[in-house]
Amino acid sequence: MIRFLLAAALMGSTLALGLAGAATGREITHAMGVTEVPEAPLRVVILTNEGTEALLHLGVQPIAAAQSWEGNPFYPHLADKLGDAVSLGTETAINLEMLAALEPDLIIGTKVRQEKIYPQLSVIAPTVMSETIGSAWLDNYQFYGEVLGLGEEARANVAALEAHADALAASIGDATKETVSLVRFAPGRTRIYSDHSFPGVVLDLVGIARPPLQRSEETFVQIGRERIPEMAGDRIFYFAADADDAESLTNLEEWLNDPLWLGLPAVEAGKAIRVEELAWNLGGGIYTAYMMLDDIAEIYGVPAPAAD
Repeated sequence: MIRFLLAAALMGSTLALGLAGAATGREITHAMGVTEVPEAPLRVVILTNEGTEALLHLGVQPIAAAQSWEGNPFYPHLADKLGDAVSLGTETAINLEMLAALEPDLIIGTKVRQEKIYPQLSVIAPTVMSETIGSAWLDNYQFYGEVLGLGEEARANVAALEAHADALAASIGDATKETVSLVRFAPGRTRIYSDHSFPGVVLDLVGIARPPLQRSEETFVQIGRERIPEMAGDRIFYFAADADDAESLTNLEEWLNDPLWLGLPAVEAGKAIRVEELAWNLGGGIYTAYMMLDDIAEIYGVPAPAAD
């Protein structure tokens, strides 16, 4: 069935090109090569969560998107903006038959998630890919802007975000010199996050100091409880599954009651604070970056900068 749909999609694309005749496009260099994309795409599909945030923030409503890691099927802060967009499955399990049936004119994905299905995607519609996600989210935002012919708007929006972070840093003042440790608690995969992660990039925008061990090219280090001392910082911001299911809560309680955790200076000083995982980890895009900045303002007890 999928071969039939992909063949039909290819035939339809070829016919459309023949009918368009003088239709023009733009060549985009991306992680998988060079692709000609439509000058003004109308039926855009996005295959990453951070990409969904980027497109919506740029004023482009995709016809379909990768399912959010939480939500039914999209994050609450995106659901209304997405309207009747179709959920295509998670970033790592895209439903190609459903995608082909939608007849998109542009597909945007990422090599780190969809490299293996790039040939099939390219048959369906012109497809461009970022190299990776996570710490690259801000560069990706500008890349998506260029792909959509909205490069100037994307650059202006990034400048506005940076100005927002600068204003917050000025309000926080010398407290930005206190080191912040980032920790995620999950059953079987507790992690300490570096500056090369989505939340690490946002903290860097504000100029918040990080422990030396958390300045790393690796996004995170996965640890056991014997390595809790590596979580040390003047402040610790930690997150776990926001739904607080039984397994996650049990795991969290075990870590937070461990003597090594209780002995950390930040914990003893009451400076270990739980934050929302959606904003600090899962969303991974520009809307959740602004949510993080609001959380930081609240944590440090300063006014949040005015919305841009």
